[in-house]
Amino acid sequence: MKYSKISLPTYNIHVVETKKFKTVTVKVNFKRILKKEEIAYRNVLINVLCDSTKDYPTKRLMDLACEDLYDLSYQGSNYISGKYSVVGFDIVFLNEEYTEPGMFEKSIDFLTSMLFNPNLEENKGSKKFNKRAFDMSYNLLESNLKSLKENPGMYSRMRMLEYLEPDSYISLRSCGYMEDLEKIDSKKLYKYYLDMLKKDIVDIFIIGDVKTNEVAKIVENKFNINTLKKQSENHFIEPKNRRLIPKTFKEKTNYSQSQLVMGFKMNKLSDFELRYVLNVYNYILGGGPDSKLFKNVREKNSLCYSISSAGQPLNSIMIISAGINALNFNKTVSLIKKEVKQMIKGDFTDEDIIKAKVTYLNSLKELEDNPQSILSMYVGMEYLNSHDMNMRINNINKVTKEDVISLASKIHLDTIYLLEGGEDND
Repeated sequence: MKYSKISLPTYNIHVVETKKFKTVTVKVNFKRILKKEEIAYRNVLINVLCDSTKDYPTKRLMDLACEDLYDLSYQGSNYISGKYSVVGFDIVFLNEEYTEPGMFEKSIDFLTSMLFNPNLEENKGSKKFNKRAFDMSYNLLESNLKSLKENPGMYSRMRMLEYLEPDSYISLRSCGYMEDLEKIDSKKLYKYYLDMLKKDIVDIFIIGDVKTNEVAKIVENKFNINTLKKQSENHFIEPKNRRLIPKTFKEKTNYSQSQLVMGFKMNKLSDFELRYVLNVYNYILGGGPDSKLFKNVREKNSLCYSISSAGQPLNSIMIISAGINALNFNKTVSLIKKEVKQMIKGDFTDEDIIKAKVTYLNSLKELEDNPQSILSMYVGMEYLNSHDMNMRINNINKVTKEDVISLASKIHLDTIYLLEGGEDND
């Protein structure tokens, strides 16, 4: 693989040349500092732009155009990356070697039609998005927001974060909020769309059997973004002061199973600890069926249906999640606290560390088999100063037991949240 970055006055083009895949993947990211009231705008906007364009004014015509482009596929996404909101649009299409000459440029034309030639209505000189496309996109997000509790695992994690860090980037929901959605209409959304094109930081990522200079020239000719490129800030967040005594919050639900989520804040970890040691720590503590939490909380004591731990390096926090019987709440919390303390004492083996490293290295190998995963790695390198594959391999192999113990002492329980279901005694 050969990676190249072309810095233009308005955006960056990132090209990964590889003969490994028959497809070409193009990802366009729009990035700006996260604001609560804008999350709903960005989610509705994604669906409106993916619904139709001026060239293809119905979803059916969009689908027919994709068929003509040898089953090109496309999607939009919105996610939170530390203190940033990232809206992305991806297309995947067959390399010209398997179709016909000129298909790269035609596929880019489809993408630019979706991004820069939206399906609009005009009335007395005022523009707004097509009513049908807007209503469908609005209703879809409204339905998703109303059904949040139908996914108790996701909902309980969101609620815990809101108690862990109120009024901060960490607490914000990537799906948005109903009170913000209700303020949006198609005219306001179009105004926000123009603002996004003007003010967001834009990066374009391409991977496939392509020639960098050729595809970069095509992209540069097609993407007419006329704003000066802005400097990106650090995505990483340092949590506020932690509670000396963890606080517990409970909320009732109609489900029989309860969801326990425990939030831990991490105290000023080094870059090496955040990127590598934390991976090893979480694998040993709660990363799978060989982990301490799975063996001792689930198997030996039968206190939960499921349990795992996961670090969030961008937010300097760790989360332990478990599906439990409400009657076992106190016992489960107590045993989890014990296992976390055991990590500080070094109650794990060198073999545990080896297994964690092997799992990490295997995940890197799997990453190489998927073009989207490879692009995600380069997105991380651009946004988060992440390391390339070779440096990741070298650094994970440097992690020692002493590193893990040292990190364990910097992790502190702050918030306990229970989405409390019925007392299922099965």
